[in-house]
Amino acid sequence: MKMSSSVVAYSFRHIPPLKQRSIRYFSHQRPLRRPPLCSPCSVLVATSTSSCSLPNSASFTGNSLFRRMERYWAASSINKNKGMVEHLQRYGVIQSKKVAEVMETVDRALFVPDGSSAYEDSPMQIGFNATISAPHMHATCLQLLEKNLQPGMHALDVGSGTGYLTACFALMVGPQGHAIGVDHIPELVTMSIKNIEKSAAAPLLKDGSLALHVGDGREGWVEFAPYDAIHVGAAAPEIPQPLIDQLKPGGRLVIPVGNVFQELKVVDKKEDGSVSVRSETSVRYVPLTSREAQLRGY
Repeated sequence: MKMSSSVVAYSFRHIPPLKQRSIRYFSHQRPLRRPPLCSPCSVLVATSTSSCSLPNSASFTGNSLFRRMERYWAASSINKNKGMVEHLQRYGVIQSKKVAEVMETVDRALFVPDGSSAYEDSPMQIGFNATISAPHMHATCLQLLEKNLQPGMHALDVGSGTGYLTACFALMVGPQGHAIGVDHIPELVTMSIKNIEKSAAAPLLKDGSLALHVGDGREGWVEFAPYDAIHVGAAAPEIPQPLIDQLKPGGRLVIPVGNVFQELKVVDKKEDGSVSVRSETSVRYVPLTSREAQLRGY
């Protein structure tokens, strides 16, 4: 097969025995246009001599190819939110009933630009050099944080973008908990509030257990700290200390870390305050940076 340019990052993600295991590659910024079917996911690294095509790998975020798929997951094959969730379950990305339920309840179509293929497993540009991650990345992070998103807990979503994952957090922690989204682009915060007002999480926004704020997410959000769960939707060169400080003992932080080569890090704070860090998988995200640098295109 031929592909137009090389994929810069790929990895095998080790997961418990499932019906099918997955092979993933991740990149950042623009949506993936799925190629026509050539063979069942036989190619990970694209070359310049292939008959199928992918966009430049430096221009999209959070996608994956699944091994032994009968065909590529294309927008034409996913036309409902429930169908998207079922695909994620089939390929072992969603492994729990709770994550499946919350992703079925929060309709992704409300959080992507008008006219987009909302249920395609692809990231999408949302303006201001930002993206909404692909559904499988949201599912992966929800799975990693599930035990820290129980009713009554506190959750922080850094780089909350269009508000999708913050809404999922809010439904999981419920009205007795707090779900806080932080983004340094005011227009995105305004957009996310409007999106959530149309979603199943609207009552939680109204009662104040779900809130979105303009701010530098690298500094966290002190008001509702410490947090049981913190998610960061952009890659930091190193883990910001304020986020570790605002993590509750027993809490978990999920954050992509690195520059050219990035790893999704899982940070657990133990009851004695000590911290352990492990790598979940190789990823490619837009950088976690200042508002000015983001608007300049990094």
